Amino acid sequence: MIFPCEKAVWYHLPQIRADLAIELVKTGLTQSQAAKKLGVTPAAVSQYIHKKRGMQLLKSINYRKEIDIAVQKILEDASSNDLHRIVCNCCRLLQEEGEHVVCGGD
Repeated sequence: MIFPCEKAVWYHLPQIRADLAIELVKTGLTQSQAAKKLGVTPAAVSQYIHKKRGMQLLKSINYRKEIDIAVQKILEDASSNDLHRIVCNCCRLLQEEGEHVVCGGD
């Protein structure tokens, strides 16, 4: 039996980190700057950008909106509580949507 939090750790969090890293770099941050903001290594950001880490599935519009909000909060140096709430919401959306996403994507 796989518990929801296990699935989150193995699948959803890498996906969320990948989406955040990609979007942060699109705003003009370097990979090193994005890595520092996300608390990961520059090598991890490189792997996210080159789609070697984090599953690259279609995402819903609601999920994409949450990622956009998170990126803005990260750029504004929002509190870790704000970011935790947003990341948890992204994770919840991915769990609810499962493999059946209706729209959106990369």
